Amino acid sequence: MQSIKKVLLLGSGGLRISQAGEFDYSGSQAIKALKEENIEVILVNPNIATVQTDEHMADRVYLQPLNEATVTKIIEKEQPDAILLGFGGQTALNLGLRLEETGILTKHNVKVLGSSVETIRNAEDRDLFKNKLDEIGVKTAKSIAVTNAEDALKAADSIGYPIMMRAGFSLGGLGSGVVHSKEELEKRVSEVFSVAHQILIEENLIGWSEFEYEIVRDSAKNALTICNMENFDPMGIHTGESIVVSPSQSLNNTEYHFLREIAIKVAHHFNIIGECNIQYAFNLETGEYRVIEINPRLSRSSALASKATGYPLAFIATKLALGYKLYELKNSITKKTCAFFEPALDYIVVKIPRWDTHKLKKAERRIGTEMKSVGEVMAIGRSFPEALQKAIGMLNIGASCLSDYPHPIDNIENEIEYATDRRIFALYRYLLQGNTVEQANKLSNIDPWFLHHLHAMAQTELAIKNQQLTPERLVDAKRKGFSDKAIACLSDSDENTIRQQRISLNITPVVKQIDTLAGEFNAKTNYLYLTYHGDQHDIRPSQTPATIILGSGPYSIGSSVEFDWCGVTTARTLKQLDERPIIINSNPETVSTDYDESDRLYFEQLTFERVQDIADFENHHGLVVAMGGQVANNLVNPLDKAGYKLLGTPAQYINQAENRELFSSLLNELNIDQPAWHAATSLEGAKAFAEDVGYPVLIRPSFVLSGAAMNVVFSEDEMEKYLKEASTVSPDHPVVLSQFIQEGKELEMDGVAMNGEIIIEAISEHIENAGVHSGDATIVLPPQKLYLETIRRTKKSYT
Repeated sequence: MQSIKKVLLLGSGGLRISQAGEFDYSGSQAIKALKEENIEVILVNPNIATVQTDEHMADRVYLQPLNEATVTKIIEKEQPDAILLGFGGQTALNLGLRLEETGILTKHNVKVLGSSVETIRNAEDRDLFKNKLDEIGVKTAKSIAVTNAEDALKAADSIGYPIMMRAGFSLGGLGSGVVHSKEELEKRVSEVFSVAHQILIEENLIGWSEFEYEIVRDSAKNALTICNMENFDPMGIHTGESIVVSPSQSLNNTEYHFLREIAIKVAHHFNIIGECNIQYAFNLETGEYRVIEINPRLSRSSALASKATGYPLAFIATKLALGYKLYELKNSITKKTCAFFEPALDYIVVKIPRWDTHKLKKAERRIGTEMKSVGEVMAIGRSFPEALQKAIGMLNIGASCLSDYPHPIDNIENEIEYATDRRIFALYRYLLQGNTVEQANKLSNIDPWFLHHLHAMAQTELAIKNQQLTPERLVDAKRKGFSDKAIACLSDSDENTIRQQRISLNITPVVKQIDTLAGEFNAKTNYLYLTYHGDQHDIRPSQTPATIILGSGPYSIGSSVEFDWCGVTTARTLKQLDERPIIINSNPETVSTDYDESDRLYFEQLTFERVQDIADFENHHGLVVAMGGQVANNLVNPLDKAGYKLLGTPAQYINQAENRELFSSLLNELNIDQPAWHAATSLEGAKAFAEDVGYPVLIRPSFVLSGAAMNVVFSEDEMEKYLKEASTVSPDHPVVLSQFIQEGKELEMDGVAMNGEIIIEAISEHIENAGVHSGDATIVLPPQKLYLETIRRTKKSYT
């Protein structure tokens, strides 16, 4: 350990489905752990939006491609003593294996820290993985690894259809799925071999329950189970696509310890150093199990486990990779106990994925063994219903809880049996209609434990709707996670009236603190959540006035890790100014939900109701809304109207920028050029405007991010469809039509202003002509083909 002075850390590159912000979180923790040991950190990661590529993190950052040729040159230049492969997802792991295979690491005497290359290869290669587990009598699914289409067909015939197909050396269930026939396999195999060199043909375990265990192990063979998790959905739905609950609820004590012992046995046999994740298929009726896979690296599940338990997995894994033993490291939350403990939870955690299939016109809503979700949320509560409905409200899809999902579901039974991204809402409506738990179980194979809770929630909704809203019924609804908004809708009231009613009855949530040890030791770190299952707070309001920072919630198309960087940078800057930052966020993949980034972290909903609850409890001097993207911005008007102080740009001016009609009117007042525009209050008026200025015209809804429902309309036939879509996305705000200038150049200007005066600005130029969203465009900085007069006029308009 003492001989290591410089470490090369491989990142994960650009965010994508199945490989997102969780690796910014794990990599950032790794950098913190290394810097604590005074080790020089060289980071390779071309993702400019991440916290880990910030200038204050690593000693040197290479915003360079994560490929063999580039990293080889960096190794030749930097001459690192060691390399970390487990913190950059599958990209870093596969690249590390390639550097070892070609002799680059050996040539330059670069040591692989943590789990060895042999361990990684044994875990990632499906054939070696199976053989390795056979050595210790651990059961795996009957499987055959193949490297060509002919052998795949033979393997499927040997096992018998339907079979499960998986790709080796992949992430997010790439190419995996149930295959029912030879013809289907022939088609699927060719697709998978275009991106992977190995395929596993295995027995079909669809319908079994799925469990995960997170393990840490040091070089002295000390090992712990940090967290176990249960998928709400049975086998056949990728864990990244499933609702996940921690700790598991369906296993009895014997079953839990049986799987725990196997997990630790496997970690020993593979010689894991650091962290790993083990996934099981388990038949609750027969007690049979199969080990599905082991991930010898940090993952999205490990980020979830870390945030669910308060155990800093990535930080500890880094220290273990350096040679520390578990008993030599401190518990980061209690600051007293050591890291050689298994967290105890006196709460329940629910994770729900966030999908954006509605933004992809031809996307299939069916979910399965290959990931499609773009993000996720995590909720903490004292009961499953409370945590589940909290998580629903965190998704930012128009539902504050299960009861007010705003979209129709045409075929409820079909969406339950053949799971889609709306399955949880379909199940709830199915039970609301009077169907039984047994019927729901038969359709879905979801464990009855979960379905009974959904049934009880449905019964509570029916009672609120059909009977008087008594104090007892109101308490029951809040403990089951119903929002004020939903209760108001069900009882023919309004949200503010319900809030005032429950406050007058002293029905308010209490603030609880996560200490990782279920109350046995006092926590020194304020990692917090709110619950209605309690009668006293674990903490007092901040002694000195704090600043509340609203995060951005789950990653979605158009809202990603860049807002996490904004929130983290704001918190760090406030600390430098001797201020007390409080962060509210619900995304377990982020650095902002690491409990050492703020004085207090509320792992909570970014809803009007919950932000009010926290703001009313805390001693604060204002809220920062500018760092949380559209989620935070959409709370500006209600928070301002309710009398909460917003720091930075006043609410009326934020509204003036977000409201398309007000913004266009402002440009008219300032005599700033803009295309002809029209506030679309009716279809007839919209058509008349388009006829007047000529097609195409641009439809622009207000208070949206990533151009949601923004469309270029080329004909009268398209107008009604796109105008309706825009009005649905932003129902309470105006939609504006603008004349669309074809073949126009697009440029952007970003700046920092104080009291209306620009302090610093930057102009960037789009390669594509206008009509391509800035998030989808290729952009250069500084501009290369703009006239100086254009730049001058741009700056003048901006100021």
